Amino acid sequence: MFADTNLTCDGFLGGRLRIFQPLNGYRAAMDPVLLAAAVPARPGQSVLELGCGAGVASFCLGARIAGLMLSGLELQADYAALARRNADANGQSMTVFEGDLKAPPKDLRALSFDHVIANPPYFAAEGGTPAADAGRERAQREATPLAVWMDAALRRLRPGGYLTVIQAAERVPDLVRALDDRAGDLLLLPIAPRTGRPAGRVILQARKGARGAFRLMPPLVLHAGAAHLRDGDDLTQEARAILRDGAALNLLP
Repeated sequence: MFADTNLTCDGFLGGRLRIFQPLNGYRAAMDPVLLAAAVPARPGQSVLELGCGAGVASFCLGARIAGLMLSGLELQADYAALARRNADANGQSMTVFEGDLKAPPKDLRALSFDHVIANPPYFAAEGGTPAADAGRERAQREATPLAVWMDAALRRLRPGGYLTVIQAAERVPDLVRALDDRAGDLLLLPIAPRTGRPAGRVILQARKGARGAFRLMPPLVLHAGAAHLRDGDDLTQEARAILRDGAALNLLP
């Protein structure tokens, strides 16, 4: 378990959430907040976050929509403990299971959910410079293939349930292949750093068992202007509403 001296307490959603994170380990930034904003959950529904880490995505979602039944699966015991601590610190309820998504705990395998969300590692298993911190390396570098993440998510979804994933743009073909014919109504939202720049991230959403047509959404642009010209954030109005005010990304028609 992380010692308090190795933690920071960071504000999310304009300070509505206070999240304990490791000083030197994996630290959440924009991506889990954007992921949470895209989930079309309703009060009373159940949500499972695969690889929940300290729980940022789940708690951002819970801050926007009251009355959700939140659960998380986390491989690393110290991050699972942080997620439980963060639930208490923010007045939210979350059941955190410890285990590997390749072989989930028995209690979790008995459950199904209205929504499954995930922010799988972006970096390939081979190549690049490993992170100095083992926890950060495990969170960011793919040890479990993306197809296994998608299979685990679909197994835990109820028929008609929504899968929402944020991932590196270059992994879109892998995401779509992994869903095969088990999910439809696919929706893809590119996330671009600035107007005219290639998308670095995407949010993919799909419904288990659905057969609707694929939709490519206009990109979400994070920063205003062609370049960063001054100190402070230069978020677009839409990005600021999501990241600071907890607004939803309304993807559904």
